[in-house]
Order: sequence, then structure tokens, then C-alpha cells
Amino acid sequence: MLTEETNDELTRVGPGTPMGEVLRHYWYPVAMVRELEEKRTKRVRLLGEDFVVYRQRNGEYGIVAERCPHRGASLAYGMVEEDGIRCSYHGYKFDLTGKCTDMPNFPPESPYRRKMCAKMGEAQALGGLVFAYVGQGEAPELPRYEAWIKPGIRDIGHCVVPCNWLQIMENSVDPYHVEALHGRYFEYMGEDQGFKAPSSFLKKHERIGFDVFDHGIIKRRILEGQTEESDDWKIGHPLVWPYMMWVGGNGIYQMQLRVPIDDAHTWVAFYSVHAPKDVDLSHETTCVDYPIPFIDDEGEHITDYIEGQDIMAWVSQGPIADRTKEFLGEGDIGVIQLRKMARDCVAAVKDGRDPVAVVREPHESIELPLERSKFGAGVEFCVQWLNRGSARYSPIKGQLEKLHLDAAIARGEHPVAAE
Repeated sequence: MLTEETNDELTRVGPGTPMGEVLRHYWYPVAMVRELEEKRTKRVRLLGEDFVVYRQRNGEYGIVAERCPHRGASLAYGMVEEDGIRCSYHGYKFDLTGKCTDMPNFPPESPYRRKMCAKMGEAQALGGLVFAYVGQGEAPELPRYEAWIKPGIRDIGHCVVPCNWLQIMENSVDPYHVEALHGRYFEYMGEDQGFKAPSSFLKKHERIGFDVFDHGIIKRRILEGQTEESDDWKIGHPLVWPYMMWVGGNGIYQMQLRVPIDDAHTWVAFYSVHAPKDVDLSHETTCVDYPIPFIDDEGEHITDYIEGQDIMAWVSQGPIADRTKEFLGEGDIGVIQLRKMARDCVAAVKDGRDPVAVVREPHESIELPLERSKFGAGVEFCVQWLNRGSARYSPIKGQLEKLHLDAAIARGEHPVAAE
């Protein structure tokens, strides 16, 4: 249970708030590369502020506060040029640093030119996404996590959900929800609606553990029938502070993204890399994205797939979960650990220090701990995930299913039949 004051401190993301100042130390995905190839500007709301992300004609990316500092017109309608973005209202042009390089209605010698500037961040493309940094001071390195650079076929299911980012992240350190929400509840739904629920999630948890590391918290579990030598315990998988979770195995690897739009809205994406063992995907560049629905025509949550169940649990807590009325127990130690990390990050920023997981050193790649044999289920896990996960909405679902089944057969496995 938290006080109302602490709950506000940990959930509010706008400028000047304690957590907002923490969150402005990181890079966030704000667009698909595809989107800026199709249209050179995109309106973006991030951390309670409105921006425009764009791709210059020279191929570089930029992000700027949406309102032109001259008269407030939207730069979403700006003209993107070789080396800047020009407001369509009066023609003021801004470079990647925010400097105004052209003011058509002022003479060249006017001192006003030196005062005019736009609020700029930084933007880079990586792994089919465009990332942005909108904090103060020198930007840290954009972390090159394995997900963004690992060879494989990529598909990205995404949606905007009406709730705060923190209650989504708390789900990432709550292992017991798997056997309840994705196990028993899924089985219950299947019995009522006549489908077979994934069996991979039905095993009971016998032990859970959490370890803080440089990029967040590693989550571990022992399921019934497993030992401490199982990947789920020996390796585990991480919550990557402040807005990601790296999960998967058995040839499917997924970075789950929970980007804070504002206090009560979060952009959620399931960024999957399909790379079955012993399959050469070194030259594969496929990257598709697609919306995933989570509300049906009657306004009810769609819960017959894994991620839809999670979204129901997140959103049904309310726009911002009221933690003053909760009742935590021994099974919630991961949630408690996450909140401690959040408070420690607030304290670090107040002291002028970087919070956890800010990367300052240049690097080629960052590999995170991740079990390679998820739940010990083999290709059965992949088939169940493809048929009862967000990938069911992927335009390349058939291609992905064939990839995993063919790889399993080549390894001598005998996969279960697809639904």
C-alpha cells in the first residue's frame, strides 16, 4: 500500500514531476521507420508533451516540440527539407539543434534571429523503430539491445491503452499472474467458447526470485517439475527499466514496450524477433507492424489471446491504479522491488546522478539475460504463442508459423499441429 502522495510521485510523467524528470533520461521509440518513409512527419505525444518527429531529406531524423515558437502553428504540417524543418505558416526553418536558420520576414542583421529557437530532442533509427530523446543536457547512448540488432524476422503488434505505464510494468514482475490469467482463466474461456487454451501456462509456480542488475530487474521462477537448472530459474528474463521487458525463448524473442504517452495513456508494442535455432536468418530484414485490437464492438475487452488478457488486467485497474487501497502479500515481492527501484531513481535524479539503465558508454550491442528454453516447452510454446498471442493479427502469421514448424522438423522435433 502506498500513500496518495507517493502514488502520484511514481506515476506522474509530465515536465517537472519527480518521475517525469527520471523518465526524461531515456530514449523512447516514437515511430516506425516505415511511417517516416511514407510521410516525412508524425505527430507524437510523449511524457505529457506534444512533439513532431520527422525524417530530413538527407536521411537524418529529428524531433521538435509541435508548436512553432513564432506563432504556435503545428510543425506536423511543416515542410521537411534537406537539413531542417520549415514551418508552413511563415516559413521559419529549424535545424536539428533547434536553431532557427531562416526567418523570411526578418532582415539578416536582426538581433531577433539569435533569440528564436525551437525545443528539440534527438532521434535515431534502430531495428525498424525511430527512437527519441527529449531530456535536458547531453543525450546518453541509445542502448543497442539484442532485440534491435539480432538477425531474424520481425513483427510488431501495437496499440494505445488508456492507463498509466507503471501498472503495466508492475505486471512484468508479477510471475503468479501467468498461471492464473494465462493458465486457469484461459482454460476457463476455452471451455466456454470451444477452443483449446495454451497448455504452456498451466504449470504452478513453486518458487520465484528477483535480482537487481545494471538494466533493471531479472525475474526468475521454478515451475512444478523444474529444478534450479531450468532456464526459467538459472537464467530468467529481465524487466528493462523503465519501460521494457525482454521475454521469450524457443525461437521467439520479444521486447515488450510500454511507452508513457501521458499520465493515463501508454503506447504498448510487442516487438518480436523470430529466429529459430539452426536457421540462417543473417540476411533477413523483414519488419512488419500491425495494430492489435483489445476492445470488441460491444466495448468489452478481447481476452482470447495472451496479450489481450494482460491489457484487460492493466486497464481494468483504472487510468492510474489506486495503490492506497491495495493489499500486497508475499507473492508481490517483485512489485515491491520495482517500486523501490523507482523511488531510488527519483532520489538519484534529485542528487544529480543518472538513474539505473542510463547507458553512457559507446557499444556495439547489449545482450540481456533470457531463457532460451521457455517453460521447457519447445516448439509447442511457439505454436501456442502464434495462435493465441498478438501474432494472430500479424499479416505474416502464416510465414512465421511455417518458419518455426520447418525449423522444428529439421531438428527432429515433432511439433503439435497448428489450430
